[in-house]
Amino acid sequence: MQKIESPTRPTAIDDLLDPRMAARLSQLDITSRKMLGGKLKGERRSKRRGQSVEFADHRPYVAGDDLRHIDWNIFGRLDRLFLKLFLEEEDLSLHIVIDASASLDCGNPSKFLLAQKLACALGYIGLANLHRVSVSAIGGFDSQDQPQLLSTIRDLRGRRRLNDLSRFLIQLRPGSGAPFTEACKRIALTRRGKGVMLVVSDFLIKEGYDTGLRLLMGGGYDLYAVQVLSPQELEPDIGGDLRLKDAEDADLAEVTITAPLLKKYKQTLSAYCNRLREFCAAREIVLQTVPSSTPVDVLILDYLRRKGMLS
Repeated sequence: MQKIESPTRPTAIDDLLDPRMAARLSQLDITSRKMLGGKLKGERRSKRRGQSVEFADHRPYVAGDDLRHIDWNIFGRLDRLFLKLFLEEEDLSLHIVIDASASLDCGNPSKFLLAQKLACALGYIGLANLHRVSVSAIGGFDSQDQPQLLSTIRDLRGRRRLNDLSRFLIQLRPGSGAPFTEACKRIALTRRGKGVMLVVSDFLIKEGYDTGLRLLMGGGYDLYAVQVLSPQELEPDIGGDLRLKDAEDADLAEVTITAPLLKKYKQTLSAYCNRLREFCAAREIVLQTVPSSTPVDVLILDYLRRKGMLS
């Protein structure tokens, strides 16, 4: 696949999140398959019984219970002690991890642009519901054009932080490869709270994705993965004698593109994606593979909601 010389780059928040789409996203919330215990009282309703303003149920009083939670109205009618139970509100963390390596900065439409839009849209959902939102980018360049392992913005909360989130996403400059495993290790060691983590990548990683994803598993987080592949990767339209250069490590290869070679390439890509799917399924990592031409609203409202990440 040929690298796009002048890819489209977002310059403003409207390039990442359409206002009309934001209105639709406001009706959604991030969900978790696990029972989460956060550090702060948030907007997320837990199935756990706790103390809040929303009544849930009664249970008989037992010695040692807090007398302040006795329902005295029931005691007056039945002459028996019952305790009021309430739905506890828990704080949920949303951590989005974007692969900013050179392979993501390819394709038409750009794989990296879809990753930016997805991160902004999901981040908006988290902010609108008062969850803690963090975004990490693996690889890319800093403002001095130096390769970096990881850049992160963390613990955003509330709609007013949307501008901070969008500025972080807009200033990301993909192109430098970084050790995927080492970056995932740092993320796993520094992430906070419990909640949902989403990794957006093409997962075409020379060192392999398995160790890195294992490091991100657990720790109180539900792990989701979105594999983004360009239409040119899925259906390459090239031929003839070519000299190919790896976008990340500059490895060179001279090949003659023929119909049998393209057929073999598609079989290899399909097998690779199947191994990724099997790896994720065996570890309860929810995976969605999409072409970069997928509209972000379809990806969120159809695919991820159907996968159980949103409600």
